Amino acid sequence: MTKIYLARHGESQWNILKMIQGQKDVPLTEKGINQAKLLGKRLKGEKIKKIYSSDLLRAYETAKIVGEIINVEVIALKEFREINFGIWEGMSNDELYKYYEEEYELWLRNPEKLILEGAETLYDLQKRAISGINKIINTKDSSINNILIVSHSATIKAIILGLLDMDISHYKNLALDNVSLSIIEFRKYNNVLKLFNDTSHVKER
Repeated sequence: MTKIYLARHGESQWNILKMIQGQKDVPLTEKGINQAKLLGKRLKGEKIKKIYSSDLLRAYETAKIVGEIINVEVIALKEFREINFGIWEGMSNDELYKYYEEEYELWLRNPEKLILEGAETLYDLQKRAISGINKIINTKDSSINNILIVSHSATIKAIILGLLDMDISHYKNLALDNVSLSIIEFRKYNNVLKLFNDTSHVKER
């Protein structure tokens, strides 16, 4: 049975500043680096044989730290990048409220309906991310059952909804913390969400 482990990257510098990152390359903070180390320790006993990552720095750094701990090479795939937020990238939440209040409130209420200049829609994101999943599944060695993907909040949520055959409109009902872990099992008749947004490896530390 194939199990896909989905991990969000550790804390980045723009997470602290509450700025829209999208596909901008933003490094981890010291806290984010430590979070990645704790995730690696958590995954030591999971027998993960492959690690795939977004090629954006905050995710790739997280994946490399985990890979060094569990001794697995990291393969970067553009398909697992964060959503392209177009003209919003580099703006703070306060700036969005000031300059794009109507659009930002639509993103919070019905994000699947947002069409923004130069940006991907959630449908675009999901199509891209699922194509990455299919690339892995279609080319993987049949003996490799445990796969880790290190990516971003929007991308992971789009993947989960796609693999569970749930409408993308449920995106707004999901939340993922930094360095959280979710697991989907590919069972004979259904894909099953076994774990969601687990951060027990970084709590009380």
